Order: sequence, then structure tokens, then C-alpha cells
Amino acid sequence: MNKVILITGASSGFGRLTAEALARAGHTVYASMRNTTTRNAPVVQQMAAFSREHGVDLRTVELDVQSQPSVDAAVAGVIADAGRIDVLIHNAGHMVFGPAEAFTPEQYAQLYDVNVLSTQRVNRAVLPHLRRQGEGLLVWVSSSSSAGGTPPYLAPYFAAKAAMDAIAVQYARELSRWGIETSIIVPGAFTGGTNHFAHSGVPADGQRAVEYEAGPYGGFGEQIQKAFAAIVPEDADASLVAEAIVDVVDAPFGKRPFRVHIDPSQDGADVGFTVLDRVRAEMLHRVGMGDLLTPARRG
Repeated sequence: MNKVILITGASSGFGRLTAEALARAGHTVYASMRNTTTRNAPVVQQMAAFSREHGVDLRTVELDVQSQPSVDAAVAGVIADAGRIDVLIHNAGHMVFGPAEAFTPEQYAQLYDVNVLSTQRVNRAVLPHLRRQGEGLLVWVSSSSSAGGTPPYLAPYFAAKAAMDAIAVQYARELSRWGIETSIIVPGAFTGGTNHFAHSGVPADGQRAVEYEAGPYGGFGEQIQKAFAAIVPEDADASLVAEAIVDVVDAPFGKRPFRVHIDPSQDGADVGFTVLDRVRAEMLHRVGMGDLLTPARRG
């Protein structure tokens, strides 16, 4: 069945791969991004060409996840255009790397805003429509770093993704009685096919970074590159994440997995999350709220 899908951060990386894969699967996809008339204008043109060439329904929409007015306008536009939203995919995010101490509190807050608060802005705009429909799907693109082994020098990003994952779990429980399902996609590390490292950078608090680099454990840039080179296979294909999301969207109601791991580095997140999710489920049963683990259609 054709679904109307809104995906954030779709100009590149996992987001773009997913938008194109879902469109090829027969869905109406709204690929949202910032700066559609300036920096991302070529992406808009490329997606329009992709839609024509493949005979699919891939559309672009201006949406800045850091602006509530922008989010509200984008969601209202999709509803006016398509009449509904069936699936919301939280994909927007940003990575930075460097010593944890070298980042200012304001830089931590900025990264938290992009990776975490953005999901709240979009949820508050979309969820009223899903509740009225009595059915819907939220897909969250998390990170294996939230429960698996993690190299150093990525503290702000790892912390933000862990926070987003925790919020996704809580939303899953609270929305289940409204017929709204949740699937959390957990990618591991990919060094190609995404823009994580291309658009990441060292902190602006340069003096702290320089002092750290000159210390006994300096060379963090080289260390992080070696760390990922050691664990990520050269043939790791980021399109596997897009394919996993297509499978989730196409699955029937009640059959969608709560978590899906796509981890070429095998950092142990599948084990860690299995334990975490089981403990959380057991607690819900203990407090008499076990029904929240199973989304149910209203009526």
C-alpha cells in the first residue's frame, strides 16, 4: 500500500538513500532539507530528475529541523498536498569529533539541538495528524554507539544519539495506544556512503584542542581515523540502512520490529540493546503497563 512519508535530513547520506529507496518501493516520499533554493538547490534538481527517470513520487520540501515555524510550515504543506502523513522518519543529525573537553557548552547544546530537540519539534507538528488517523509509524535512525563499543573523541555526538534513542523508546510506549508504531534503526559505523565525516569537524575552541593535541594522548584526528579503519569493512554499504527502512515501512501493522541493527563493524550494540530493551519491557510488566509494548489500532 502506498504510504505518504516525511523524512528529515534527506539531502545526503542515509536520508537521501532512504528517500530514493522508499520512492522506488512505490511510496510518496517528501524528502525534507534546508536551503532548497540555495545550497541544496542542486539536490532538489537531482531528486526531481530521479523522480522523472524512475517514474516514482519523490518530492522535496524545505524544512529546517532547528526552526519550529519551518517545521510547522513544512508539515502543513505536506498535509495540504497529500492529505495525510503515514510515516515520519527521524534522520536529521550532525556529527563532530575532537576531545570532549575542547567543546564549549554552547557547542554541545548546538549538537543536541540538531540531533535531539529537532525530533521534538517535528513530532509536535506531525503526531496530532497520526493520532487522528489512529495509525502511523515513527522510524528513528539511532546509532550503535548508544549501546555498543565506542572509540573516543566523539563524545558530543554519541551523547546526543543516546539521548535521542532514549526519547524514541519513551515515545514508543506513549504512542502505542494510539495505533502508532515505532521502529528504531541502529546503524553501526560506515565510512562511505554518508556525510558524517565529510561535514564533521573539530571544535571551535581551538586552544583547548591544541593543548590536548600537544599532550601525551594527542593525535586524536589520526587516532579516530585509524579506529574506524580497523573496525569498518571496506565494502560496508550504507544502502543497507535504506533497505532496512524500506522493509520496516512495507511490513504489515503489528509485524514491524522494534529495533533493526545494521552494523558492519559488529560493535556489540545488538547485545547491549537486547538487554536494555528486555529490562525495560520487564519493568513495564511489573508496573502493570505491559500493554504499551504492543501497538494496537484504535477502534
